[in-house]
Amino acid sequence: MKRNYKIVLLVVALAVGLWSFIPRQEKNDPEKDKLLLELLVYVLEKGHYSPKDFDDNFSKGVYKDYIDALDPSKRFFLQSDIDEFSKYELSIDDQILNKELTFFDLTYTRLMQRMEESKSYYKNVLDKPFDYTINEDFNTDYEKLPYSKSKSELIEKWRKQIKLSTLSTFVDKQRLEEDKIKNRSKSPEQKLEEYKIKMGSKFTAELEQKFIENNSKIDKEEPKSDVQLEKESRESSLKSLNDYFGVIKDLERKDWFSVYINAIATRFDPHTSYMAPDEKERFDVSMSGKLEGIGARLQKKNDFTEITELISGGPAWRGKELEAGDVVLKVAQGDKEPIEVVGMRLDDVVKKIKGPKGTEVRLTVKKTDGTIKVISIVRDEVELEETYAKSSIIEKDGMKYGIIYLPKFYINFDNKNDRDAGKDVALEVDRLKAAGVKGIIMDVRDNGGGSLKTVVDIAGLFIEQGPIVQVKSAAGRKEVLSDKDSTIHWDGPLVIMQNSFSASASEILAAAMQDYKRAIVIGSNHSYGKGTVQNVIDFNQFVKGSNLGDLGSLKTTIQKFYRINGGSTQLEGVKSDVIMPDRYAYLKMGERDMDNAMPWDKIDMADYKTWNKQTNFDLAISNSKRRIANNPQFKLIDENAKWLDERNKVNVYSLNLEKFKNEQKKLEETNKKYKSLADYNNKLPFTSLPYETELMKKDETLKEKREDWFQSLSKDIYVEEALTILKDLQPNTSGELTNKIKNNKLIKS
Repeated sequence: MKRNYKIVLLVVALAVGLWSFIPRQEKNDPEKDKLLLELLVYVLEKGHYSPKDFDDNFSKGVYKDYIDALDPSKRFFLQSDIDEFSKYELSIDDQILNKELTFFDLTYTRLMQRMEESKSYYKNVLDKPFDYTINEDFNTDYEKLPYSKSKSELIEKWRKQIKLSTLSTFVDKQRLEEDKIKNRSKSPEQKLEEYKIKMGSKFTAELEQKFIENNSKIDKEEPKSDVQLEKESRESSLKSLNDYFGVIKDLERKDWFSVYINAIATRFDPHTSYMAPDEKERFDVSMSGKLEGIGARLQKKNDFTEITELISGGPAWRGKELEAGDVVLKVAQGDKEPIEVVGMRLDDVVKKIKGPKGTEVRLTVKKTDGTIKVISIVRDEVELEETYAKSSIIEKDGMKYGIIYLPKFYINFDNKNDRDAGKDVALEVDRLKAAGVKGIIMDVRDNGGGSLKTVVDIAGLFIEQGPIVQVKSAAGRKEVLSDKDSTIHWDGPLVIMQNSFSASASEILAAAMQDYKRAIVIGSNHSYGKGTVQNVIDFNQFVKGSNLGDLGSLKTTIQKFYRINGGSTQLEGVKSDVIMPDRYAYLKMGERDMDNAMPWDKIDMADYKTWNKQTNFDLAISNSKRRIANNPQFKLIDENAKWLDERNKVNVYSLNLEKFKNEQKKLEETNKKYKSLADYNNKLPFTSLPYETELMKKDETLKEKREDWFQSLSKDIYVEEALTILKDLQPNTSGELTNKIKNNKLIKS
């Protein structure tokens, strides 16, 4: 698995966005950098759950992580650079403690030099057609590849890497052109009918008209030659690399210093990381699901900032003037003079558009028809609905069931009276109960966690009262977090759905429900395995009155949490009661695959009593295991997972056109075997609750999002099995289940 520091670097780049080069004076403030190092060491030593020794071993780890983060594809540094850097491999710990910047300054200066040199490499490579008849290949296993010994060797690496990327695009373009030629032989009626089938319920009269117009244009186009397609492929690669270097160019020294700081922080554990001021702001928004602004998503296109989406219910959406596709030219605060934002960094444009609730912003935009318009918007609080819990009613075999999807355990730390995951899930449970459902699925697949408080609240909805999770601090003090409310919102059949990306708070919920025998946990073999608690510490509190600006924050591990049975979820995660094959079952992507993850351990169990109202709990599990073992679709999923694992180990690709196409053809032939997985349909009806149905009558965006969700649920075999488990958990099915299991010889008479 790629390490977290690489993700940090990627996030820094993506957060800044894509824009063109803008000359700007960069501030180099070594005093601020030294202060950051001092604060980092202080907080890690005093606040981390398990502080590390700043020794040679630690230094070696930071060195490797940092160099890998700066140049993960080994296409900038030469071996001679690495030889020079390696002199500091065992002294980084001393430099950290002494607040020295020698190593960082050296690597940063050299990286800037190598990146500047590399601009000519890709432009020269893409300046002329590739010869795809040559028999050569390229190895993409960058971790095992050596650094280039000379610039000529490095340029050759660039050439092969770009050739592979361009070859892939070229082959795709050839295939599309072949499809167009084949399509011309079909009648317009046949093409339209195929399009209708493809679009399904999304097909409209407007789409039909557009399809007819576009298809007519395509039919009139002259077929493109391979020479044209090859040229287009190189142009596409050139644009991608220009965009990439546009991102790199606009990164400041402080962004690269954040990478260095994070290489130090993540050596303590994978979830300890430095957050620069902008990143902290994004973290707060992601946790609360709210921001103050106009409610629009923006992206950079060359020098311009384009509106890509309006957030449903936000002020821009309510105003009906701003539209997706509009290009922002100027931004004005109230009646002040507008400021030109063409060519400005995306983050800077966002900062100008965002602002406190109740204030006015005026956008000068270029509409898609070319007209220029000034749009006034009063900022408001914007809720990011996709962050929040949502539910659906499903009918199966004449019975109603409910599913609640929770993407994260969100909370607004600044306003405890605001909505949070606990309150929202309680509301959805009550609504489903009022709708007459006979069982509930809690779907926490891909849920990376969030607030401990909200998971305790949610678990408490399904039991009378009792402990939910145990938390232990570095000093060894143990605390049991309990549900103290005797109210049970739902006492019926319950299934928790998880996968290998369910982490932290998701694992607490699954573990608690499993230990109480309150719910059947189904999904991947085990969850992610993050059994630690983090706290965000603001560096600015330690240096009040500083004129160095915002110093950012550190998210650091301060506690470990444990199941009520005493075991930790750290590394091991939560093992599903019913293991369901999934595509990623054999890939390494959990906490256990990180070399600096904290260890598993256990403490004393808490005092709790298991749920005694589910008499057919074990029988339902056994029956589900039998169904899965005999289900050809699940067998195919497992087979596909093993194949994906094997494919993941393939790193060498031919750069010969015919060989590459033959390799792709073999892959496509194998993929045909697994096509039925994508085409699967459980044919179950999914509907919104009555209150949401009314909202969708006025909100097309919400309607479209829910229809997309329902469509994905209809292709979900895991939800189908979860519903069958809920049926098996019904009190009146106990005898029927026993007979079925006896007949299948899964238990002895």
